[in-house]
Amino acid sequence: MSFSALVVVGDKKGKVGIGFGKAKEVPSAVDKAFKEARRKLVQVALIGGTVPHEVQGRFRSSFVSLLPASQGTGVLAGKAVRDVLECAGIENILTKQVGSRNPVNVVKATVEGLLRLRSRETVEKLRGVKLA
Repeated sequence: MSFSALVVVGDKKGKVGIGFGKAKEVPSAVDKAFKEARRKLVQVALIGGTVPHEVQGRFRSSFVSLLPASQGTGVLAGKAVRDVLECAGIENILTKQVGSRNPVNVVKATVEGLLRLRSRETVEKLRGVKLA
């Protein structure tokens, strides 16, 4: 018999990481997951507490759509997606989960979607032009 733990860490300023640990005891599993999550911290592009544009994340059979929302909307998301978004510092967002509801796959799909986000400055730099 063994226990598994899924941990999400973030600084609420645009950095988020996830970790998965498995061990014969709960504290050991959580510790492994926490260490992995800290190692896997990634920077996410945010604009005013929301995402800059619509994006979709996919991991295996889980799909997560992330849509920007106006100020005061809040985080409209399921439990697994909400935890990732709040740790990243996103305050206003609309989401939709499709496919598998497995928390591990949903969390990984959410992070994959967040990694696809691009800020205006990043797009200008990649294209070599000034956007209107």
